[in-house]
Amino acid sequence: MFTFEQDLALAIELADAADQISLARFRALDLNVETKPDMTEVTDADKSVEQKILELLGRNRPDDAIIGEEFGSSGQGSRKWIIDPIDGTSNFVRGVPVWATLIALSIDGKPTVSVVSAPAMGARWWAAPGVGSHTYSLTGGSRSLSVSNVSRVEDCSVSYNNLQLWQKTEYMPQLLKLSEKVWRTRAYGDFWSYMLLAEGAVDVVAEHGLKIYDIAALVPIIEQAGGTISDLSGELTEASSSVLATNKLLHNQVQALFQAAS
Repeated sequence: MFTFEQDLALAIELADAADQISLARFRALDLNVETKPDMTEVTDADKSVEQKILELLGRNRPDDAIIGEEFGSSGQGSRKWIIDPIDGTSNFVRGVPVWATLIALSIDGKPTVSVVSAPAMGARWWAAPGVGSHTYSLTGGSRSLSVSNVSRVEDCSVSYNNLQLWQKTEYMPQLLKLSEKVWRTRAYGDFWSYMLLAEGAVDVVAEHGLKIYDIAALVPIIEQAGGTISDLSGELTEASSSVLATNKLLHNQVQALFQAAS
């Protein structure tokens, strides 16, 4: 049986390998971009990163199951690696540096160890039980993470993803009501909103239209920093597509608002 520290060390090794591939293809003039059946973009970098991670997991954790965005699921068991090779592919394609590789290990259905690596931003975040939640950036060095202590909705900063996705849900009226109550709203988007939450710079993040590989790596980093992450309507599961993450102090208040009738 592997320790959390050993699993985290492997996750960091996977992130190192991913960064070498993705950063070399970022803003490449010959980048190949395709449209998947769900109308989302995929690049040769997405595929190459995931292939490399699968190769390394096959060598180091051959008995573990895997869920990957590009190549699907394999294996069975209580230990499951969940991979998004490039979260923020649209940013990657457009030359925006806000994208990251998301790597999580779920044990008995619970995301437990994770790394979020954003090489174009010069930043990385990681967490595991007994280790805590940490970040490193070229500008700020290494530090442990802790969520904010903002306790009033009127004082909080909220980040969410694009409004087109919210317009397809029953939650749009609640999002608008929340935006009227809070100090300010921003759409930092993708993984970055959640990392800012773990750093204490944002107090609430709400998103819709996600998959498990978008979510899993966020969970340990937020929880080990003292925050809470759930489905908008209740418990977070592998089938969840809506997510609410907060500094814990605001969670019940904001979740109740989203659960209220429009």
